Amino acid sequence: MKKKIVVLTGAGISAESGLATFRGSDGLWEGHRVEDVASPEGWARNPELVLEFYNQRRAAARAAQPNAGHLALVALEQAYEVVIITQNVDDLHERAGSSRVIHLHGKLFESRSTRHENLVYPMTQDRIELGDLCEQGHQLRPNIVWFGEAVPLMERAMEETATADVFMVVGTSLQVYPAANLVHYTPTGCPTYIIDPNQPNLVARPHLHFVREPATTGVPRVAAELLGQATA
Repeated sequence: MKKKIVVLTGAGISAESGLATFRGSDGLWEGHRVEDVASPEGWARNPELVLEFYNQRRAAARAAQPNAGHLALVALEQAYEVVIITQNVDDLHERAGSSRVIHLHGKLFESRSTRHENLVYPMTQDRIELGDLCEQGHQLRPNIVWFGEAVPLMERAMEETATADVFMVVGTSLQVYPAANLVHYTPTGCPTYIIDPNQPNLVARPHLHFVREPATTGVPRVAAELLGQATA
């Protein structure tokens, strides 16, 4: 039976494909306050702004390409069961070829009903407009988990993490909760690799490895090491 690697990815891996991280050093996301474009309150105030913001994010994601970090995670599937838990809403992991991806914060290329959360639709084009309705006649919105909303796949992510043989954290500061808590659900003795140029403030423990590199160099290096271990 293959050993299992669980990978938590954040904005850093997408940033290396040219996608803006959700909160820049100025506290803004593409020139907007995060609260204005990624919260139920922002949607209530100005749904047209929110729709246009995500229409632009979709176009940017469509133009981006998976990078060496994404591809190295795919390569791990040669020798391991790999489950990716991502905070990112783009589809770069899937386009790279990863076969199991859990999107904690929703999917950019899906819409859903504002009234019925279970009415979710794949998007064949990049825009949602005011007046686009679900089959029950309610406005469509991005299928994104906004600030203040529940994270419906968190329990599944915790279950996957609890059965990991290896845990990797890529491109995230471990500041966004509840996802940041996942590192505490790993089994005792599970090797954990933190791959990010900025080292998160974690309590030292056995088998914790910091790789202070961007995803495009750090992930291929760790993946090569793990593939070597699998074939040794």
